[in-house]
Amino acid sequence: MALGDRQPLALIAGPCVIESESHALAMARAVSATAGRAGVPLVFKASFDKANRTSIRSYRGPGLEAGLRVLQRIKDDCGVPVLTDIHEPHQAAAAAEVADVLQIPAFLSRQTDLIAAAAATGRPVNLKKGQFLAPEDMRHVIDKITAAGGKGILVTERGACFGYHNLVVDMRAFPIMRALGHPVVFDVTHSVQLPGGADGQSGGRAEFIAPLAAAGVAAGVDGVFLEVHDNPAAARSDGRNSLPLEHLEPLLERLLAIDRAAGRTAAAERGNRP
Repeated sequence: MALGDRQPLALIAGPCVIESESHALAMARAVSATAGRAGVPLVFKASFDKANRTSIRSYRGPGLEAGLRVLQRIKDDCGVPVLTDIHEPHQAAAAAEVADVLQIPAFLSRQTDLIAAAAATGRPVNLKKGQFLAPEDMRHVIDKITAAGGKGILVTERGACFGYHNLVVDMRAFPIMRALGHPVVFDVTHSVQLPGGADGQSGGRAEFIAPLAAAGVAAGVDGVFLEVHDNPAAARSDGRNSLPLEHLEPLLERLLAIDRAAGRTAAAERGNRP
């Protein structure tokens, strides 16, 4: 699946973490069917390990080996590409045997060895902008990928720190990062997160997912990243900032309408980067 360069608006979506094989598979089937009805290209995402949880007591996931087995089954069953994040360089090669896209978490966006290991696999790499980085500073992260021989690069905005337990999205980040020459994705659901703001867990303001997503699409992003769950209240990670599954289809319809209403200006801009 291609992003950018006059390609359709794309979707990266799925639960934050693999909670069980049956749940991940059910979510993949549901999200894939919804994206198919909407005509939106999909990359399914789920993490095998959330190594950056707020509390030591928080659920992290099934681990590398078991998680990759689940992702492989999703690929086989649903026929969709999959994305997962890695936290340590040694995970890159194994994850690349299954994942179509490797993701560098925002907190690790300056970890040179991790980035180089991801690039060395030859898989596309989704670079999440650290909450502490200015959008133009992502050029240095991109340079680490290209220096290691990587070519397929996505750059993802996920909000910037704004005081304690809060994030804010600067819409100027999208054209700034687009000028770096790579497709730009908007991680909407992490942008409404309240990091560490729920007594050992991250809080979130899910009611702002739709307006922020709409603004990002109007600004011409190449894709939207959404954590989606069938029961956010029971989610084992990031439930407070997840989009309820039943809201996905109407949100996609809204985003596509905005893209069309812009007269494909966004798509034209995606095809005419500096």
